[in-house]
Amino acid sequence: MNISDLDNGAGTGTGTGAGTGAADDAAGIDESVTAELARLRDSIDNIDAAVVHMLAERFKCTQQVGHLKARHQLPPADPGREASQIARLRQLAENAKLDPAFAEKLLNFIIAEVIRHHETIAAGEE
Repeated sequence: MNISDLDNGAGTGTGTGAGTGAADDAAGIDESVTAELARLRDSIDNIDAAVVHMLAERFKCTQQVGHLKARHQLPPADPGREASQIARLRQLAENAKLDPAFAEKLLNFIIAEVIRHHETIAAGEE
């Protein structure tokens, strides 16, 4: 899933958000609407960048966890921790008015990637 897809494919995909695309221009959309659309897309692009940077930081931490687990021969997965994290994230999502099911799917995707990294580290491949 591409985070920019959350813009329903209406984003420019260029990372700037300033352009609104030929379809918007050809449709004869009012300039104020085009400007507002560009402003919103710029905000989406900024949020996407922040999400990517936050995920990078998260994965730096989980890589360290993977190395610690490997050194102490701990299993790559921790189902208890995963369950508590999912419950915690669902509650955070509800409080933020975000669909908890979506938040859970996103966290499950991230957890699966973390476990894959931990397995790679444990196997001595990293």
